[in-house]
This record gives sequence, C-alpha cells and structure tokens, in this order.
Amino acid sequence: MTKIGLAYVSGAVPGFEDFGNLPTDIVKENGLVNGNKASKELDALIIPGGTLIESNDINMDLNSEIKKMARDGKPIIGICAGFQLLSNQIDIGRKSPVPIVKEGLGIIDVNFSPLITSDRVKAKVFNNSFLVRNQTEDVDGFHTHTYGKVEGDAKPLFYSQVQRMNYGDTNEKGDYNIFSGACNDDGNVIGTMIHGILDENPILVENLKEEIGIQNLEDIYSRNKEVKKFLQSEVGIGIGIEVPSIKANRKPKYLMIGSNGSDSGKTFILTGLAGAIRKRGYKVALLKVGPDVRDIIPGLYLTKGKMEDFASVKIGHLGWQDIETTINQLNNSDYDIVLIEGVMSVFTGLLNEKVPFSAAEIAMSSKIPMILATGVNKGGIESAAVDIVAHANMLNNLGVDVKAVLLNKVYNESIFDTVVPYIKDNTNVENVLKLPKLKSADMRGFIPEVEIRYELFTEHALDLIEENLNVDEIINMACEVEFEKIYSFDEIKSKVI
Repeated sequence: MTKIGLAYVSGAVPGFEDFGNLPTDIVKENGLVNGNKASKELDALIIPGGTLIESNDINMDLNSEIKKMARDGKPIIGICAGFQLLSNQIDIGRKSPVPIVKEGLGIIDVNFSPLITSDRVKAKVFNNSFLVRNQTEDVDGFHTHTYGKVEGDAKPLFYSQVQRMNYGDTNEKGDYNIFSGACNDDGNVIGTMIHGILDENPILVENLKEEIGIQNLEDIYSRNKEVKKFLQSEVGIGIGIEVPSIKANRKPKYLMIGSNGSDSGKTFILTGLAGAIRKRGYKVALLKVGPDVRDIIPGLYLTKGKMEDFASVKIGHLGWQDIETTINQLNNSDYDIVLIEGVMSVFTGLLNEKVPFSAAEIAMSSKIPMILATGVNKGGIESAAVDIVAHANMLNNLGVDVKAVLLNKVYNESIFDTVVPYIKDNTNVENVLKLPKLKSADMRGFIPEVEIRYELFTEHALDLIEENLNVDEIINMACEVEFEKIYSFDEIKSKVI
C-alpha cells in the first residue's frame, strides 16, 4: 500500500493547500507513522510551509527520518519553509542589524535570506528532477514568504516571474524572475517556494504518482480524506482544542477588521478571532485587502484553512481577485464566517483615482460591517480615542456600518473607562471594546515583520481574544452581504469633502 506522508509539526500550515490530494499519512515530530519510522513506512514525504525554521529544533526526530529518506532515494517535496528546512542555512534576520542564521538539514545546496513576495506566479521549468518530466510549459502557483531569496549551487528547477518584491513593483513591465526551486544532485529531493504547485499543475502530480508507483488512486484519495478530516478536527497543532460540528449558515456572514493605521494590531485581532470562531465549529474564510496575504497565515494556522484564490482582495493593480468575483464566489461556498483584514488605515488610498484603492472602498462596495481598531501605544489612549471618532464618523458618511470600536494595547483601564463615553457620545457606535497591552509583544518570534513563530503568535492571540472579548457577540456583528457597486472617484470625493 502506497504511503505519502505529510509533516504535521509545530509551525507548519498543512491545511494551506491540498498537495494534489495525495497525502495519506500524518507524520509528527517523533518521525513515526503507525508506530514505525517514517523512512521505513513512507514512499514519499511532503513538508508544508509555515515557520518550521523559527518554530522547531533542527534535531527533532523527524529530521533524521527526512535525511534517511533522502539517502534512500525516496521523493521528498519541501514547499516554502519545507524548502528552507532542506537547505544549508537561512538568515531570518529581517530588520536585524546582523544576520540571524539558522541551520537547515543541508540536503539541497542553497542558502536563504530575506526577500518578500506575495504574488500569483508563473515559473519557468528546468528539467533536473523526475517531478518536472514532460512539463514543457510554465508552472502555476503563488508565493507568500518573507525569507525567499535563494542562492546556491543546487540544480535549479524553477524561476518565478514576480510583479512585486519587498513592497515595491519590480520594474516597468511588472515582472522579474527569481530563483524559486531546486533539487539535490540525485533529483529526488525537491524544494520550492511555489505554493499550490501540486494543486495547479497536473503533470507534476502524474510524475510523482509514476515515480512511487501508485496503482490505486481511489485508495489514495480515500485516505487523503481521512487526513483532511484529522487536520480539521483540532484548532492549531497540538494545543488540545477539538472542533465541534455545527450546522453551517445558509450563506456566509462577513466582518472586516479595519483600523486607523498600521501597527494597530489588525493581524493579531484577526488571528485570535479566527481561532476562537473556528473553536466554536464555524468554517472561517480569511481575506486580506491588498496583496500581502502573509498577514492571514497565522489565522490559517489555527483554522487549518486553505489559502484560497480569493484570499487577496484586489485594490488597484495590487492583489489577486476583485471584490465582486470574491463575494459571488464566497456566497456560493460552504464557509460560515468571512473575516477580512484591512490594509494600513481604512482610508489609505481612498483619494487615489484608481478605484477601489482602500479598505473603506472594499467595505462600501458590499456593505461589509466593520470592527474599527486602533493601537493606543504610540499617542496614548486619549489621542487614539479622538482619532478613532473621526475615522468612525467618516466611515458612517461613506455608508459603512461600524459595529464596534476596539482600543488595542490598553495600558490603563481607568483612562479607557474615561474615553468610552466620549466615543459613544460622538459617534453612532454602540460597542467600545478593549484589549490589554501584551507584555511579551517585544519578543522576537512574536512580531510578523521581524521573526514570527506561528505557534507562539497564535497562542497569545487566541488567549487574549477569548479572555477579553465576547466572541459570540462579535460573531453576531457579522452580516450577509451582496456586492453592490464600486464607487467612482467623484462619488467618493462628494462623500468625503
């Protein structure tokens, strides 16, 4: 019986993609499958993305089994962080004055350093492995990584055409080719930064099936369903929270997490809410306004959700799919709750002649209700209250229903209590919520733009949300929506001025 393992370890996102619906067995950090060593039981292994390097010790038992499978010539496919694990070393020192170097397993002769890309991509193929045999056209997939610069002497497999890197367009043509896949000398161990590569490229799946001699594909698919059932049975990985079964909504209900600026905690809030709502049995879709879908990955770590084609809501030329197509697609899906993370301030880009170009316009287009968040750590609670009142009233002018205002990183409850009446008396907002300042927020491994560890970030987010907010009340703030229209630049100006 053919067995294809899927690594299920702290920091991994095994629900992020379907991997061609091929995994048949879960492999945990102890490296065992059905009580036996993975190298003896498995015919192939898939290592998913996540924060494997940041979250795991290089000496875990599974890594010994990976090395043994590589020596035995068995196929191993590492995607994103899985590729990093197979490499020589990884510099995870983004925003650090000196490199912070972590060792990989040294199976594929490449090194990694910081490079941000979050594009849908096409990638050129180099015939250096069984996996790409007969693949004469470019392959499809997507990138979403922070440490994606690949350099080294390994045999190349893929070069991805990307439109943006490190938050900027690549060139006037909007494309640039980067090294995005390689293999070991024998060609059996493959690493790639391209997510969805087994879901979107049938020839690659056929090559893998042929390489390991799959005879009964229906048996593979049947066991894959059990793997997915297991993935969906718990929140996160190994934290002991089971997911109950509930009846799905007739149509999904939507709620946006917007803010008055960056560093307000949108990602943290969305992550905690995603886990808390999933814990109650709802199927949660996560979306990001704009191109940086990295922000919703911690939430997907908790929900085991898939990075869908509609996960990145297009604004201007940035993002993957327009809001009209996205709403129509979601309203015919089996999702119960849709959480949407805004980008920067809800008004960033509002007066750009390209429309839509802001989170506010996305909310306006479909009457999506909003929780409006502000961080109070920089200007103080009083300043944040004044600013958030102005934002809430402008959103009201634009026709956006602000269901709640949330003051994040509150350091003094008595000052908070003082500003609550001010916010309520000067807006139409009934709910004023708060989250306390998190003492560990300055730790490396906790901050998305520095060195995030999904298991650490998500644990804090889930705990803080459940301890300080009424999650059921927030679920009730979400509403069914339909796409209505994209407002023109002139219509927006008339509402703003």
